[in-house]
Amino acid sequence: MRIEPFTVAVAEQVLSDLKTRIRNTRWPDSAPGPPWSQGTDLEWLRNLMDYWAEEFDWRAQEQRLGELAQFLIEIDGVRIHFVHVRARGGRGIPLILTHGWPSAFFEYLPLVPLLTDPVRHGIDGPAFDLVIPSLPGYGFSERPRRAGVNYRYVSALWHRLMTELEYERYGSGGGDFGAGVATLMALDRPDSIIGIHLTNLELAPYIGPGSRALSPAEKAYIGTSDLWWQSEGGYKAIQSTRPQTLGYSLNDSPAGLAAWIAEKWRSWSDCHGDLEGRIPRDFLLTLLTLYWVTGTITSSMRDYFDNRWHGITLGPEDFVRSPTAIANFTSQFAFEGDAPREWAERLYNIQRWTPMERGGHFAPTEEPVALARDIAAFFASLI
Repeated sequence: MRIEPFTVAVAEQVLSDLKTRIRNTRWPDSAPGPPWSQGTDLEWLRNLMDYWAEEFDWRAQEQRLGELAQFLIEIDGVRIHFVHVRARGGRGIPLILTHGWPSAFFEYLPLVPLLTDPVRHGIDGPAFDLVIPSLPGYGFSERPRRAGVNYRYVSALWHRLMTELEYERYGSGGGDFGAGVATLMALDRPDSIIGIHLTNLELAPYIGPGSRALSPAEKAYIGTSDLWWQSEGGYKAIQSTRPQTLGYSLNDSPAGLAAWIAEKWRSWSDCHGDLEGRIPRDFLLTLLTLYWVTGTITSSMRDYFDNRWHGITLGPEDFVRSPTAIANFTSQFAFEGDAPREWAERLYNIQRWTPMERGGHFAPTEEPVALARDIAAFFASLI
């Protein structure tokens, strides 16, 4: 398999068309009640769109992205984009980190200097060779034109990628869909895995016949989860059943795309309702522009469809024996922060459990130093 260097370069006519579409947005009326109570706030979104069209400098962001070593590789006919940065001063621990939805590879870029050169940044632990791929159908990675592109499929792709990079044993980590991929890498190929580090619990353990009784904390967690999905789970219901129908709107309207994605970053991050006070505006717009110029919002949402209808069902024999660390970001608005350790221990060989006082669902961007320290400390205990 040939690995080719890759540089982010968006045609000017694509950017011009984007700005024209933003300026021609057909706005709905504002929702009654408090801002954000029925979805993305109109005034906030109009201000963001004005900035996107008139002030946001994509070329500056493009140049920053170009400073990182990026590559393309074709695996089984699927072109995969990834960042590969080796440890400064010698070979480091190989570590592949995977993002989720609605995110992209550059959510993890704040970790690159911290983990490839930890001493310089005051982090006590080993250095890493980092591999940060884009999930299939996100940004510059292709998605196979078939159903069934689930956690297991991606985990096999990532193993092939690491093998091509000549890493026989490696660590894996991630959040959201990335946590599911890392879990399947450890379940299916434990001999290749040094350990896995997760920032949320993506997969539910087996709790059927023969499993131990639920603890009070686990029962409370399941109750919290059910309530959360009742109030916040509409996006998953549509994306796991009719992603194509929704995709027509989001792929055609920058305002629609921004409203759909920004709402999730506001709800799931530790921002207490002030998204731009936590996540820089230019970061949000870089993310939105990446989805827009690659036309991949629809293909990214198919993760929900494929993992629901073509996914895996964990059984009583499924247990991750590889050493596992959970950085439990308890401040995220999503219910994952309430997960008790005994729930995670049903599925994982927990060797490190770190309650994080700050940070939410997008931990690599929200709290990169705290996350890097936890990753370094975990893998230091394994070597």
